[in-house]
Amino acid sequence: MVHAPTLTVGPATPGSDDLSAWGEDATLALAVAPAMPDGAGEHSLRVAGVHGYDIDLAEWAGTAGVTGRAGESVVVSLPRLERWAGLPRRVVFLGIGDGSDRSSRRAGAALATTSVGQEHAVLVLADLLDGDASALVEGVLLGAYAPPSQGSAVTRSASLAALTLCGAAVDLDAAVADGAIAAETTLVARRLAATPSNVKNPQWMAEQAAELAEGTGLLVQSRDETWLAQHGFGGILAVGGGSDSPPRLVTVEHPGAPGADDSAPVVLVGKGITYDTGGISLKPREAMIPMKTDMAGAAAVLGTVLGAARAQLPVRVVAVLPLAENAIGAASYRPSDVVEMVDGTTVEIGNTDAEGRMVLADAMAWARATYAPAALVDVATLTGAASLGLGKRHAALYATDDVLTTGLQTAAERTGEQVWPMPLVPEYRRALESSVADLSHIATDATVGGGSITAALFLQHFAGEQPWAHLDIAGPGRSPKAEHEVSEGATGFGARLLFRWLQSLGQ
Repeated sequence: MVHAPTLTVGPATPGSDDLSAWGEDATLALAVAPAMPDGAGEHSLRVAGVHGYDIDLAEWAGTAGVTGRAGESVVVSLPRLERWAGLPRRVVFLGIGDGSDRSSRRAGAALATTSVGQEHAVLVLADLLDGDASALVEGVLLGAYAPPSQGSAVTRSASLAALTLCGAAVDLDAAVADGAIAAETTLVARRLAATPSNVKNPQWMAEQAAELAEGTGLLVQSRDETWLAQHGFGGILAVGGGSDSPPRLVTVEHPGAPGADDSAPVVLVGKGITYDTGGISLKPREAMIPMKTDMAGAAAVLGTVLGAARAQLPVRVVAVLPLAENAIGAASYRPSDVVEMVDGTTVEIGNTDAEGRMVLADAMAWARATYAPAALVDVATLTGAASLGLGKRHAALYATDDVLTTGLQTAAERTGEQVWPMPLVPEYRRALESSVADLSHIATDATVGGGSITAALFLQHFAGEQPWAHLDIAGPGRSPKAEHEVSEGATGFGARLLFRWLQSLGQ
């Protein structure tokens, strides 16, 4: 477990006694917002106040060049004067912008970055953030994240050890707790996806799911390759057949409210390719380097169901993790093979590097038959076409139900994990026709294009009639650089989005 700052709630407006108790070595962060739209107020900035410094804080901030824009952090060190003896000497003017969720997350991430190596920071919000402070907490915790490292020579400054939040919000304690749970869903996904694949194989992922679920009330079950063969999981077995590390199918169930055992659950299916060489359809070397994150979908749904348990959401949720390593070996599946899936559908293989849809299809068909879900959502780093079309900031969202679409879009707006609705074009289905099987798993008609769409249409065949959504996170699941609360490398995209959506179902 990677260290995260300890969070506490302090007095709404700290005074001299509070400042002295925190001591000179503490960092004092003061929220700063731009002037009111009508220009009201004596100063051009609104600065959260504290009692103890005999100085005009707004004027001080203005002199320091502070604008109050979201994510701005300006550090000022106080000189050692007798009148300030015992008070925090390191002051950070922290811009919170308009106080929206997006601005708050950026402010929190900026504070975490500015406070690297500090033992204790105090953030005074006063009444400048009168909305929900959970997004700010998310920003702090996500911004404090550092990828796990196994290098003995790698040295990193420790993240902020402890943060005290002081504000006028009525439910600040509840917001802190809620933001911490939401952030942890993403952090779990990041840590798992950032783990190198010589450590992370399907069995390791299954063990991590069991370990993380200890004491949460979650029900975890791992099925091995023998069980998969007995139950006809041709897709998962084909993809995992070329590896020394056999595949697994893991389920993690949150029972929900008392008496909800018989209710139709929400089922979340996450692509869990623990490493992807492309198989016999070998990837270029450069394209293989980030493939330890090809199980980011499985990591996201695992983080989500862990969050549902921690938050005690009343909704019954089942996370399904089809786990396999797409390697090259004597038993690798081949282009032109015909694979029978768990529901009896036969699939002609056109490209062994399109393995994600195979493991998802098996898992979705099985989950649909096993759980009769109220809604089915799958998450996957599935197609390069999605990132070519939408870039690195948006996931492609396909759905068969307007209510489900709206719910996921609303959650995306709240979390900043952006999605873009995409069409399931009926005319493109002909591209998946095969002369030797029920389906081809890739488009056989080059004139159709729309690789992300045809992949979604393939999955739709296995989704059934209940509301279904597909999130292709190939773009935002990985980031080439850190930016605000988004980490470099594995981002954990989708975990908070799904958690907030589940949260809305229980309200």
